[in-house]
Amino acid sequence: MSETGGLFASLKRLLSTMLGIVSTRLELLANEWEEERMRLMRMLVLALLAVFFVCMAAVLFAIFIVAAFWHDHPLLAISVLSLTFFLMSVLCALTLRRLLHQRPVLFSTSLAELRRDRHELGALDE
Repeated sequence: MSETGGLFASLKRLLSTMLGIVSTRLELLANEWEEERMRLMRMLVLALLAVFFVCMAAVLFAIFIVAAFWHDHPLLAISVLSLTFFLMSVLCALTLRRLLHQRPVLFSTSLAELRRDRHELGALDE
């Protein structure tokens, strides 16, 4: 009779441990999902800023062309502003490109933990 109680207690502990492992892995997966979502939002903002600055550079360049036939000093102000917006768009585009090339493997930490769990469970079988 005590053997049955010990077996059930052991089974309960095993089930409790397995549920703890699954719970921890799910929390880790949720954290990685949130990090990936934030990274994608940052990339979207940078892409939108790059588009905005390119549009501003194009508008200011058009004003520059129109003003080219006006007086002497408005050209300098418009060209400096146009160049500034263009350089900002290039900076955003280069940052976005760098972020796209540095893309981490999705859920890499969770996958590594699952591999480690599988290895540990395999060591228990031997």
